[in-house]
Amino acid sequence: MNTAPAPADTDPNTRMDRLSEIEIKLAYLDDLVDALNRTVFRQQQQLDLLTQAMADLRKQMPSAGSGTDSRDEIPPHY
Repeated sequence: MNTAPAPADTDPNTRMDRLSEIEIKLAYLDDLVDALNRTVFRQQQQLDLLTQAMADLRKQMPSAGSGTDSRDEIPPHY
């Protein structure tokens, strides 16, 4: 029960057209992957900067056990 290939599969022009379409799609996908990699790289740089900024801000904050309770402070409008 061997089936013969469809006529479209045996036409060299059709094969070349299909191959060209695949190559075009591959080129677009390759460009997309490069663009996504650049985006991920930039986002990682931003995350690194934000992480460092948070660490710097934490160092500047007074410690939580400084002894003053915010409930004991007089509100600024009094």
